[in-house]
Amino acid sequence: MKDIAAPDRQSAPFDTVAVLGAGSWGTALARVLVRNGRNVRLWARRPALAREIVATGRNSQYLPGIELGDTLRATASLTEALEGAEAVLIVTPSATLREMCRAAAPHMPAGIPIALCAKGIELGSGLLLSEVAAQELPGHPIGAISGPTFARETALGHPTAATVAFPFAYADRLAPHDSPAARMAMSVGGHGFRPYVSDDLVGVEVGGAVKNVIAIACGMMSGAGFAENTRAALIARGVDEMKVLAESLGGQRETVTGLSGAGDLTLTCSSTTSRNMALGTQLGQGIARADCFGGRPVVVEGEVNARSVIDLARRIEVPMPICETVNAVLHEGADLERSFSDLWTRPIEAEPRALTLSLDHPAPTVPLPFGGSS
Repeated sequence: MKDIAAPDRQSAPFDTVAVLGAGSWGTALARVLVRNGRNVRLWARRPALAREIVATGRNSQYLPGIELGDTLRATASLTEALEGAEAVLIVTPSATLREMCRAAAPHMPAGIPIALCAKGIELGSGLLLSEVAAQELPGHPIGAISGPTFARETALGHPTAATVAFPFAYADRLAPHDSPAARMAMSVGGHGFRPYVSDDLVGVEVGGAVKNVIAIACGMMSGAGFAENTRAALIARGVDEMKVLAESLGGQRETVTGLSGAGDLTLTCSSTTSRNMALGTQLGQGIARADCFGGRPVVVEGEVNARSVIDLARRIEVPMPICETVNAVLHEGADLERSFSDLWTRPIEAEPRALTLSLDHPAPTVPLPFGGSS
């Protein structure tokens, strides 16, 4: 009998894929799918945007100058977008996911896999986005695509890697090449986009939600004038906060060290191309929130996630001091300089979690040198 997991066994990609959400990341993923030979239906919330994409073959608002390809069909009708779809990517902001799922449910072909491409935790319920989607779209395999991916670079075909995560049922483990994760990976993979498959959906989702909050912290400190030492410390300790939360929710610490955790965090904390990093940088420079981004109403996922991550962490008693600091500054009126000075003068801990240690900080009342003071 032939081994079902033999290396020469090939997974079949999904031929027709619906992408719900025509922002920069949704459009970039649609371009990836088109480039790899898929037939793509791109749903836009605004009919005017759908008409523009149909007329010009481009999305000038979110990805200007990029040709989207002949096999992409844009529409503002969920019926048209989902008719005949073999798989769906939902690429709308995390705060609107439940609303999006409810709107799509009557039009969704039965049983097809759904990959979530936003990152976050639902405010109030504390649910991971996959749990939200499972409530609203029962009977569908729910997974995620997540990783260090700036939309424009992805759309241009720059070498990019991301994780495709779905839970593996017993049948999926018997025939992994036929699993939703493997078939989704085959659908998006190619022409510079390299997917990796994971069965740890919880770990992947936690990494994606928390990294946005840590990126705001990095931006705040960079904007305040601090440099690479500070950013590296926040990234490393931010990964630890991801690990603790993921493990507490049933995920794997190892997942957080991969593309969807440490990889995505490193990218997001390295450039103001990231809206999370950009917001933090402006706040660290003393710009009022209402005046950030030139006063434009820009959706920043980490701003929403800061509150939802901390609500969940407090509920399950998981310490996340960096995320707590960001949430306090963003949503509780805390002073940025005082809050980060307090973060840095907390009791000294041990890094290996097997070692239990807590020491009073030797200089708890000395503030950080904001403004270049020493």
